[in-house]
Amino acid sequence: MLRVLAVDDEPPALDELVRLLRADPRIERVSGAADPAEALRGLGRMLAGDDRLDAVFLDVRMPGLDGLDFTRLLSGFAAPPAVVFVTAHEDGAVAAFDLGAVDYLLKPVRPERLAEAVRRVERTVRRAAEAAPAPDEVIPVELGGRTRMVSRSAVTHVEAHGDYVRLHTVGEKAGYLVRIPLSALARRWEGAGFIRIHRSTLVASAHIEELRFDSGRASVRVGGAELPVSRRHTRQVRDLLVRGFRSDPR
Repeated sequence: MLRVLAVDDEPPALDELVRLLRADPRIERVSGAADPAEALRGLGRMLAGDDRLDAVFLDVRMPGLDGLDFTRLLSGFAAPPAVVFVTAHEDGAVAAFDLGAVDYLLKPVRPERLAEAVRRVERTVRRAAEAAPAPDEVIPVELGGRTRMVSRSAVTHVEAHGDYVRLHTVGEKAGYLVRIPLSALARRWEGAGFIRIHRSTLVASAHIEELRFDSGRASVRVGGAELPVSRRHTRQVRDLLVRGFRSDPR
């Protein structure tokens, strides 16, 4: 569900845009601002509260800071929202798309045309989420009365031990026992590049050094250890690694 901001200095136009956006089932929340300065203050409050903004729908020509200048300011954010221009002026389209606008709508806005713009925003937000690296996770591990914090990015592979798993990390041989089933950890870490190579083994694809085939059996070399890949998982592991290699810009 999307969270969006509508910006227009004409109250009737702003009210109508907010109404149309709220009618779209893909939008969770719509905020309105009467000018870019007010929008920036609202955006600052959102960032301070660790909130998110997926898209801004705004006019081009407004007093003071216009829509194009506002968009240039947004580009300085670490994760800028998608921008859709909603305006009565046709002559700003080229500049808008040069700034990376997702869409450019002319007033009066038709509901079906706005729905298409929301679809483009949804696609842009989804692609950005898929491209963003998964944030690292820190796992607290109990060691004889002490708690050690282990970074997920340091984990090379994980082995099942009943209701526990053993985390193997870079430069460590013994590993760390954590009480969580391997199946649950596999679901939790799938988006971070961990892949199942065996019913009892999970590996970090970023740490795989080599994929071997010997007499029909597959194995991977991870962190200096050679780990068997079950027949059930061989094709999936091979396809994932080959796909990753082809998409590597190096």
